[in-house]
Amino acid sequence: MAKSKAKKPVKLPKGYKPSEDEKFMNAKQQEYFRQKLLTWKADIIEQTRETVAYLQGENVSHPDPADTAAANADRQLELRTRDRLRKLVNKIDKALARIENGTYGYCEETGDPIRVDRLDARPIATLSIEAQEMHERSEKLRVG
Repeated sequence: MAKSKAKKPVKLPKGYKPSEDEKFMNAKQQEYFRQKLLTWKADIIEQTRETVAYLQGENVSHPDPADTAAANADRQLELRTRDRLRKLVNKIDKALARIENGTYGYCEETGDPIRVDRLDARPIATLSIEAQEMHERSEKLRVG
């Protein structure tokens, strides 16, 4: 059984921001996005814990039927939000796996690098802006 090489941890300089003029997906950029994704995931998990605590403490039965209906609507909204967050955590996990296997930051359709500023704004992006726009245009044609 082959042993995988442990990557040497990278220490990011204080205030480091990836830029287009450095080698794409170098060790610093990979570590920057790994930390960004892990922080985002931790925030979502904390939000989910708070939501669960809120839902467990919420009394769904109110004397007024209108209050009960409103509470149930709030509960449904919270559950939908939680489901979206669960899907987002899944996308974050997939992005972290792509960092590990060396495919992070490359467009799944073209194989071209995704611009660093796009990844900074949307670290789970799997398509370049151009591929994303082509996707959206073809969706409009199918729907419209």
